[in-house]
Amino acid sequence: MIPNPDSVRRFSPWLARQLDGGRLNRERLSRWLERPLDAADLAAFADWPSFQAAGDEAVLSAALRVLRRHVLAQIMVRDLCGAASLDEVTRSITLLADFAVNTALEFAESRCRTLYGTPIGRHSGKEQHLSVVAMGKAGGFELNVSSDLDLIFVYPEAGETDGRRSRDNQEFFTKVGQKLIALLDHAESEGFVFRTDMRLRPDGDSGALVISETALEQYLVSQGREWERYAWCKARVVTPHENGIAALVRPFVFRRYLDYRAYEAMRGLHRQIRAEVSRKGLHDNIKLGAGGIREIEFAAQIFQMIRGGQNRALQLKGTQETLEKLAEHGILDAETARGLLDAYRFLRRCEHRLQYWDDRQTQTLPENEEQRQLLAESMGFADYPAFSGCLEQHRARVSAVFADVLGGSGDAAENDGGSLWQQLDAANAADTLGKLGFQAASAQALAELKHSSWYRRLSAAALPLFDAVLPRAIEAAAASSQPDTALPRLTEFLKTVSRRPSYLAFLQQHPAALAQLAELNAQSGWLSDYLQRHPALLDELLSAQLMQPLDWQTLEQNLAAALDACGSDTEAAMDALRHFQHAQIFRLAVQDLAGRWSVESLSDELSRLADLVLAQALRGAWRSIAKPHRPEPQFAVIGYGKLGGKELGYSSDLDLVYLYEDEHPDAADTYAKLARRLGTWLSGSTGAGTLYDIDLRLRPNGDAGFLVHSLAAFEKYQREEAWTWEHQALSRARFICGSRAIGGAFERIRRSILAGGRDTAALREDIAAMRAKIAASHPPQPENVKYAAGGIVDVEFCVQYLILAHSRRHPELLENYGNIALLEMAARRRLADPQQAAAAVAAYRRFRYLQHRTSLHDQQPEAAAASDYAAVRSLWRSLFGSETPAAA
Repeated sequence: MIPNPDSVRRFSPWLARQLDGGRLNRERLSRWLERPLDAADLAAFADWPSFQAAGDEAVLSAALRVLRRHVLAQIMVRDLCGAASLDEVTRSITLLADFAVNTALEFAESRCRTLYGTPIGRHSGKEQHLSVVAMGKAGGFELNVSSDLDLIFVYPEAGETDGRRSRDNQEFFTKVGQKLIALLDHAESEGFVFRTDMRLRPDGDSGALVISETALEQYLVSQGREWERYAWCKARVVTPHENGIAALVRPFVFRRYLDYRAYEAMRGLHRQIRAEVSRKGLHDNIKLGAGGIREIEFAAQIFQMIRGGQNRALQLKGTQETLEKLAEHGILDAETARGLLDAYRFLRRCEHRLQYWDDRQTQTLPENEEQRQLLAESMGFADYPAFSGCLEQHRARVSAVFADVLGGSGDAAENDGGSLWQQLDAANAADTLGKLGFQAASAQALAELKHSSWYRRLSAAALPLFDAVLPRAIEAAAASSQPDTALPRLTEFLKTVSRRPSYLAFLQQHPAALAQLAELNAQSGWLSDYLQRHPALLDELLSAQLMQPLDWQTLEQNLAAALDACGSDTEAAMDALRHFQHAQIFRLAVQDLAGRWSVESLSDELSRLADLVLAQALRGAWRSIAKPHRPEPQFAVIGYGKLGGKELGYSSDLDLVYLYEDEHPDAADTYAKLARRLGTWLSGSTGAGTLYDIDLRLRPNGDAGFLVHSLAAFEKYQREEAWTWEHQALSRARFICGSRAIGGAFERIRRSILAGGRDTAALREDIAAMRAKIAASHPPQPENVKYAAGGIVDVEFCVQYLILAHSRRHPELLENYGNIALLEMAARRRLADPQQAAAAVAAYRRFRYLQHRTSLHDQQPEAAAASDYAAVRSLWRSLFGSETPAAA
């Protein structure tokens, strides 16, 4: 059913005047009311090309204003009749703004070129075009129906025009900009198209109307203020020539690190707005008042400012899409984001109805009783009290969320810890810290820090933050499970991050996160070191997903989207991959310390993470190859060792082999290049750190062999040249990522090789000889459960022997189930003594637990029980007929 304009005219005296005064083409309006507007409707409204060709400014100006009247009427009617969503309303008016700007720009440039010639760049020698940047709601496709247009005019480079009346480019584009503004903004008999506001340009009203890209970059770098970062966050070039604006603005808006100082900048901006609201009595303003539209926008933007440099998925223009993305990434919990979205949509719908009344730029609730009642009815309520009650619920929710997002004032702690730090010296340190439960050594170290040259050299930005955070850190360490362990680690962390005061600002902003950080430092030296290397992980302490199981499907989708958002920026993509991997390892480690994972389950998770990272790194490395001979690589990554056996630990390296199957003459060179690129993606160091150490020595011929091998060459080597120990390694190999066809072919080759007939006596001798070599290079010690006589290596060799000796008759042993499952499987088939196997399995579990506890927890390497080592040696003797060489 087509919406009827007359059914909603009571909600808008402006609309009633247009209908009654014959100022609307009812036939055209009726057709437009059937569906949302698109750009084609605007282009077909008038004979714009003929207006341009004739150079008739008055005709063009009038036509734009008539167009605006019809668009506004179409939006009002569809919205008030319930046929249009908020997204449709804001999109339609923004489409009109884009169309009007481009139409006016085409006219203005054409006229100025006729007078002065074509502007040419001094350095490039190329024709120049003006870029119009829409800021604020216009940039985010969120215009309201009576919005001003916030614009900035930018041209590429200095130079001059090539006409007889030559002008430099600055003057030429100034005249273009002035004409564009006149076409849109000047009030005529038909009104205006859009009021334009140029105050967001560099230096505001006192600055030049137009600015070159070079001057813009210099301004942002040297003079750009925090509020301008928020303004440029939504910036969108609406004209055909984007030039290089996005690239030069992005680093100003989105810092490459987590920028927690944005909190204080936002507080300052918000205080200014609140002061203006109070001074002007704007409490009924649903945009600027408490719990209004601006607070929702700020809540979304502050997370963009903090995290957008590292997570390009957050570099969005619109408020709604940003809130949805924040929830998707767990930065805001889903309920909070949903509450903000509901409030935003309610407030924006109300805002539009206030503006529909008389086509005025207002966000203030009416005082007139009749208008209040009509506003309530237009919003779907029976009366104004019902509407007002719902409005206040939304505003109260927004205020609460916004206050929670901004947190406290950020002032230094006024507590015993703060006083202690200010007064601390070597003489009183032991007594004062002793009262908090610290030993003398901790007190002495803190006193030395207070009077150190390092402390005196702290930057002006870092010093007040350090002084504010350290007292709280002392208290957090005192409250931890091991104060004297936590405090030195925590102070060392603060010293490390003081080079980036933003992290100190984070800890000042979030005392609960500081307490959690202190406890993590108390429990794990490994995690303490990891956080020092990757302080950006502090952000994970705020994540609602920190203690949740990893949702691998969602994580994979988010990672792929983050990498796609990096486009051709390889360094940004490599950083994004590192941030992702570090965050997941941190989550797993925190959950592990809380007792959420068994060693086996944790290894599965770490192996799955490595699989995902490898797949995305391979995808990125292939994209970085210039003009490859096919769209997708016929290339596979094979994992060996702990990766192949899904037994990765936190610091495990990756044993990899690369295979390809491709007859193209450039294939070998291309895939060798791909392998090198993949190595850089995985092991190269960027500002975000590294991913994994990789080991390629298990490839055919080891270090002397090619970096990549064809499938045929790999098979030939395995059948004709490989040593027994290489077949042992093959027993733990699996396809990780790349071509599934090659992965399937590799698995068939692997099974065929492992299940080939063998002389079991010779096999035992070969495996024992390899174990002896390992014992010679890694002398067995009881406290080293990996290499001890009867330790982890002996269990692995037993399992590998059983696979190589018996998989021909028992092919189920070829499945990649891990050492425990395979040993149990062999026992059930009486290939090993069931009691001996069960005892060895129990010992292996304890070995891995001890190994894991040594790495993550603050545990010194310790020997396993003698009975565990004896159990494994007993299994070895029954399979090999002799003592393990490690016991010799």
